[in-house]
Amino acid sequence: MIEVGIAGCLGRMGTAIVEAVGAEPDMRIACGIDPHPTAKAEDQAFPLYESIEDAVESQRIDVLVDFTRPSVVEHTLEVALSHDIDCVVGTTGVSAERLREIYEASGTDACLFFAPNFTIGAVLMMQFAKMSAKYFPEAEVIEMHHCNKLDAPSGTAVQTTALICEGREGASSQAPGKETEVEGAEGARGALINGVPVHSVRSMGFVADQEVIFGSLGQTLTITHRSWDRSSYMPGVLLAIRKVQGGSGLIIGLEHFLDI
Repeated sequence: MIEVGIAGCLGRMGTAIVEAVGAEPDMRIACGIDPHPTAKAEDQAFPLYESIEDAVESQRIDVLVDFTRPSVVEHTLEVALSHDIDCVVGTTGVSAERLREIYEASGTDACLFFAPNFTIGAVLMMQFAKMSAKYFPEAEVIEMHHCNKLDAPSGTAVQTTALICEGREGASSQAPGKETEVEGAEGARGALINGVPVHSVRSMGFVADQEVIFGSLGQTLTITHRSWDRSSYMPGVLLAIRKVQGGSGLIIGLEHFLDI
């Protein structure tokens, strides 16, 4: 039985993870961690703590799952890793370099796993983008998320550009960039990340959508992934909880746990 602690258990993603983990026969919710208890806290069938320190001192936790905020996750990971707890992180806005610093400073043998997106379709989209970049010299990313998302661009978009850059094998786009932006319309060409323009949309009506648009002579290729419900993340989260216990070090990307 995998004892799972869930940081941010009363939030939108946290609530979905509680439901998903609670339905699995090989997992049990050891506790939840949320510094802002609400009326929902009284309805929980597991212990709820306001701090990670109280949680690790009171409960056995095999795997900690964190979908919180960039300003919170770093401290949570420092405490959890120092107690040799494997961690599954979906909170974006923290760089891979910073995650590596946190892991190395912990001196742990546990595994720290981070994925910018736990939706299996989004992982495949990123891998397809990497494959396509070798054959299409131009690429742009448009990502669309709900209006409450705290970071822009999304972690998925950033990771997609990194994979496109890798797939290009040193080639670069010749499309016009920021030098073409007219006065008063700075930013029209998006944020240039790893040589790829990224455009972020924030609006009600979205959960998480992304389009990767490739262009070449006489043709375009568009790779699109859409999530319209947070349940789309749950198969990837459950997979990570099971796989992280067999890993070590810092692992980034759900593709490492998939047969692709």
